[in-house]
Amino acid sequence: MPKQPSPCIGVCKFKREGHCIGCSMTKAQKSAFKELKKDRHREAFVELVMAQQSMLGRYKHWEASYEKRCRKKKAKLMVLDGSKAA
Repeated sequence: MPKQPSPCIGVCKFKREGHCIGCSMTKAQKSAFKELKKDRHREAFVELVMAQQSMLGRYKHWEASYEKRCRKKKAKLMVLDGSKAA
């Protein structure tokens, strides 16, 4: 099974106090995600990003974009499938 893709959706504009307007991650978080090797760690990180988006607001566009990216890479993310609570 393919690795879970990064929560990044390719916007990469850091305007909201250092948070990307596309995915809510900071530059440090983007670097940290690249170091994660196990899918369970990657999924936990995506859950963290989703919680962060909820706190920051204005990220309703992200889920549809990320779901499309996961489908394209043939990766299944339990968080988006509703199998886990975010």
